[in-house]
Amino acid sequence: MTVAYDNQNIFARILRGELPCTKVYEDDDILAFMDIMPRADGHTLVIPKMPARTLIDIQPETLSKLILATQKIAKAVKIAMRADGITVHQFNESAGGQVVPHIHFHVIPRFEDVELKGHTGKMADAAILAELAERIKAVV
Repeated sequence: MTVAYDNQNIFARILRGELPCTKVYEDDDILAFMDIMPRADGHTLVIPKMPARTLIDIQPETLSKLILATQKIAKAVKIAMRADGITVHQFNESAGGQVVPHIHFHVIPRFEDVELKGHTGKMADAAILAELAERIKAVV
């Protein structure tokens, strides 16, 4: 059974400019922005502008652009945050952990012996997100 794309999801609304985000990178096909409930400082989301719910239903051409942009953002986040490593998460369907039904990659800077913060639902301070975004943008 194919599930239709919900163009009222939060990322679709961000793409239409109905909701704000703290942008890190944007081109004709891709938008990267700070996660408002970060698991680590510098946690960035990378999404395609084309509507697609999951890895299964995204068009191959769009997926190719998305993964290349994710690599670019991962490099920038690692440098800007002086991270020891990077974790990239991508979830599909609610059973697979997907919360927003628009395909996206989480790029999370990692540090030796530092656990990820829990997913508490608490929003980060907007000023801190803006400062971190500027650090990442300076490297992209």
